[in-house]
Amino acid sequence: MKILVINGPNLNFLGIRDTGVYGTVNYEGLVKMIEEHAKSRGVEVECFQSNHEGAIIDRLQEAYRDETAGIVINPGAYAHYSIAIRDALDSYHTIPKIEVHISDIKAREEFRHTSVTEPVCDGSVVGHGLEGYLEAMDMIIEGIEKS
Repeated sequence: MKILVINGPNLNFLGIRDTGVYGTVNYEGLVKMIEEHAKSRGVEVECFQSNHEGAIIDRLQEAYRDETAGIVINPGAYAHYSIAIRDALDSYHTIPKIEVHISDIKAREEFRHTSVTEPVCDGSVVGHGLEGYLEAMDMIIEGIEKS
């Protein structure tokens, strides 16, 4: 089973940007944590990060064909306005998709309260810090194992 973890804009700046909100672990630390969790669960994982909307859409489209079993996505700020990423996520319904946000977007600035991508995902984990990625992976693994 292969899980694709997609991270959007500025997530490569973890540990640098707004550490009071996002913590001090850098992006490489997040990837290591995700890879270790995947190994402990016996699944393959690929982490992809881009600051470019089109690159994220391209990778989502590739997932349709490359045996990806589930997608964990933190679209970053694109969650609040990218209809293009929303449409890419909504293009198929055979792969479970879980949206993750490190912070609680409902407790932040009002413009962050709405995610246009969340309704086309199968679930979300919000405000659980970096551990939210692991929870999202577990949701996918357990959902697939039950089916």
